[in-house]
Amino acid sequence: MASDTSTDLLPDLIQRALKGGADAAECVFADRSTLSVGVRNGALESVEREESRDLGLRVFIGRRQATVSASDLSERTLERLVDRAVAMAKLAPEDPYSTLAPEDRLARGPHRDLDLFDGVERSAEQLEAAAVEAEAAARAVDGVAKSEGGEASWSEGTWRLVTSHGFDGRHRGSSHALGVGVIAQKDGGGMERGSENRATRHLTDLPGAHWIGEQAGHRAVARLGPRKIGSTTAPVIFDNRVSGQIISPLVQAMSGAAVARGVSFVKDRLGQPVLSDGVTLIDDPFRPRGLGSTPFDDEGVEVERRELVTKGVINTWLLNTAAAAQLGLETTGHASRGGAGAAGVSSHNLHVEPGEHDLAGLMREAGRGLVVTSMFGPSLNPNTGDWSAGVSGYWFEDGERAYPVSEVTVAGPLTELYKRLVVGSDLEFRSSFNTPSLLIDRVAIAGK
Repeated sequence: MASDTSTDLLPDLIQRALKGGADAAECVFADRSTLSVGVRNGALESVEREESRDLGLRVFIGRRQATVSASDLSERTLERLVDRAVAMAKLAPEDPYSTLAPEDRLARGPHRDLDLFDGVERSAEQLEAAAVEAEAAARAVDGVAKSEGGEASWSEGTWRLVTSHGFDGRHRGSSHALGVGVIAQKDGGGMERGSENRATRHLTDLPGAHWIGEQAGHRAVARLGPRKIGSTTAPVIFDNRVSGQIISPLVQAMSGAAVARGVSFVKDRLGQPVLSDGVTLIDDPFRPRGLGSTPFDDEGVEVERRELVTKGVINTWLLNTAAAAQLGLETTGHASRGGAGAAGVSSHNLHVEPGEHDLAGLMREAGRGLVVTSMFGPSLNPNTGDWSAGVSGYWFEDGERAYPVSEVTVAGPLTELYKRLVVGSDLEFRSSFNTPSLLIDRVAIAGK
């Protein structure tokens, strides 16, 4: 694994770069193994195995920088890697925000153990058996006509960062995933899709194959016989499987890079209420076994649990070193990247704190309206917050489910919709971004 391969390699490359003329340097190494198996109609359809090693070197000469990468770790390649990086940096344009993370903000270790790796490597036969079981359970649901296939996989990887100003950190993680998709068909020819997919760090946390299959089958059947509805304005509830897509535009707009470029509909709203006072948004990099957990960010900066939004008020932007410098602020430990090179910005484990009522309670509160269970083709104007998305789900009357609905669009300015959010209690931690169901009392719905 990378923990062995990179022990001496990364510090050595840093020293070579400094001797070659660089003022500063950082080196990233990633080692990943993946095995996935796909089935359809109970028969094996695909088996894919991937082993990859990637090395990236970024060097700085003054405010100039260059990045090079390689998967070949031979001595000859490494020599050329360093020479090329230094030569490119000498010719690069100056970037006033090009620098390593501030030394006093580095995560100095020992780094927290977040239990991200379980060491279980399932064989192709075991993965096939899980995928077959999930698909069979989905196909056994009354009303399911066809399978779109099932897939099971596991992966593990190590990521390490070494810098010339004293940071050396690595984290190792694993992932186990299982999913299935099916098509339900109604007498007369109407067909609807349904799926269920789960991924966890530890195999023991992954829901059972039979349960996953049944969820996919029931979801497809529940969508059969959708009706068209006329255009209207009504309460809309986004269930907890899709409600994150309502909050994600805000997270994107809170990126320091977007704020610095001026392409953020909340760029002038730091410290001000943007959402209803029922919304508190937490980013927690320390959740044990979390899919977005990390002991440090991708620049080596220490991370911390933060309330990004408290009772509707934006507390902070998401900042890496460059974005922080542009805005005259300090990094918040949200640098993100795959290999070497300039970092982007990303959250860790996001969740919205739950409210008082579950989905049924929100339906009773609203009385009538639309529950959205799937969303596609969202469109956002990042400068104004004007938003729209195609959705499907079901209509409810008197707080009770009435009939499925499809081929409708919901739209509105997020700056207005956010102020009327009512947060449900049905929070489930199933990904790196988790939200309970969300109710908005008045939303424009475009139908037939």
